[in-house]
Amino acid sequence: MSSETLTAAPPVALPQRRRRALYGVPIWFAVPGLFFFLAIVAYPTVLGVYYAFTDWSGLGSAINFIGLDNFVALFSSAETLAALGNTVLMAASITILQNVIGLALALGVSSRIKSRNILRTLLFAPVVMTPIIVGYLWQFLYVPDGPVSTIAAALGFSGVNVLGDPSTALWGVVSVVVWQYSGYSMVIFVAGIQNIPEEVGEAAELDGAGPFKRFAYVTWPLIRTATGINLTLSLITSLKLFDQVIATTQGGPGYATQTLSTLLYNQAFLYNRYGYGIALGLIVFILIAVVAFAQMWLLRDRSES
Repeated sequence: MSSETLTAAPPVALPQRRRRALYGVPIWFAVPGLFFFLAIVAYPTVLGVYYAFTDWSGLGSAINFIGLDNFVALFSSAETLAALGNTVLMAASITILQNVIGLALALGVSSRIKSRNILRTLLFAPVVMTPIIVGYLWQFLYVPDGPVSTIAAALGFSGVNVLGDPSTALWGVVSVVVWQYSGYSMVIFVAGIQNIPEEVGEAAELDGAGPFKRFAYVTWPLIRTATGINLTLSLITSLKLFDQVIATTQGGPGYATQTLSTLLYNQAFLYNRYGYGIALGLIVFILIAVVAFAQMWLLRDRSES
């Protein structure tokens, strides 16, 4: 065979029209999306960060740069510290309870009971309801003369006022959120459980493993991805909790159920302290970002590293 035959042929240049189709069209398709992203997301975000360092009231054009004064005032405010504590406590409680209950429900509806499809639908139904409507529904249930206090009185616990008592109001809000979103966690866990090969469970059963050992050594390790997704979503959602608090307690009594989101709303839109509220929003954003990245790092798949 001659050397001329072995020599690789030079690359053939693509026609100009084809090069435009490969390289030019996708760029032009991205321009409208990029424009809307810059106009709706990037520009307001940068402008909001600037407002966090001003005393703007949200009305008029009087804007004065005040540096870190808003942040100093935030961290020296008892209301802000109470809201931060409530937010962290609510987020931790909701994340744990929602995922424990969601996992228990997923295991139940993944069994061989005939009504499992109907149960899945009924348990997921609260998720599609508007959070503000759910909050008002539970506010009616928790009023002093409502169904919850009536049942409590019949059991010997008189004078129960869940949302009106500072020692129980926070847990009343937590129960509302857990009731609504446990079905969401259930669906994600069900998807993870259904991806487990039946042969694995059958092999463990043949080896003499009981239900608890099959869950601990087979099911639980194989739904690691679903667990990570659930923990991340529930924690981030809980850190931004707003609708249910506004509908049930509006942050009261006192600061008992005040969260960072409700405090931001009050400062920016009720008290016309827009710069102060944006500074608080920036702190909420940083908190959520740190927690999200930390959680993803802790729950990452170490088998690939």
